[in-house]
Order: sequence, then structure tokens, then C-alpha cells
Amino acid sequence: MFIIRWILGRMILLLNFVFAPKKRQRPPEQQDIIDQQTQSLALYQYAACPFCVKVRREMRRQNLNINLVDAKQARHKAILTAEGGKLQVPCLRIEQDGQTQWLYESKAITTYLNKRFA
Repeated sequence: MFIIRWILGRMILLLNFVFAPKKRQRPPEQQDIIDQQTQSLALYQYAACPFCVKVRREMRRQNLNINLVDAKQARHKAILTAEGGKLQVPCLRIEQDGQTQWLYESKAITTYLNKRFA
């Protein structure tokens, strides 16, 4: 089973690389504002997870520079479990007004990104 998952994961990464979406073009001033806003966001993810790929494709489509955190690393896994409440990816960590919100599910994350940045 591990070998099948590994092969499928690599196929997903290859197809994502070959068919990467085009980045949204903004004026430099507007992109700087967006970049400042995305500094308070972090995406906890696995590289070959299809749902994580879906969120990363949306981030690329909107030209968002969100910090990517590998949830397979023990310290990141511990933070995700302790602060977020469960070990599930993708998970978007949103720091806003001194509060931290954890947003799970790829559809919810892409909807949030579209509402906030599109």
C-alpha cells in the first residue's frame, strides 16, 4: 500500500508541475499589500496530498505568498495537534488581531482565499 501511495503522490506532484496554473498579475503596489497580509498566514500541508495540492494551486493562481509548513515534521505536527485541535491537512493558520484561527478542509480554505484576496 505504501508503494502505491508513494507512486500516486509522485504522479500528482508531476502533473501539478506540468500543468501549473498561471499566476495572477497585479500592480507592484497592490502585490506588496497582499504580501504583507499573507505574512500572517501559514498552510500546514503534506507535499503529495491531493487536497494540499488543490490549495497550493489556488494560492499560485492568486499569486499569494503564504508560508508552507511541512506537517510531517514532528515539531510542526505537535503544533498542529496542540493548537489546531487535530492532525489534519491542509490546515490554514490565520493570525489576525492577536487571535489565531485554524481553518481545515481544502474547499473552506480556497473559499476563504477567494473572498479575502480575489
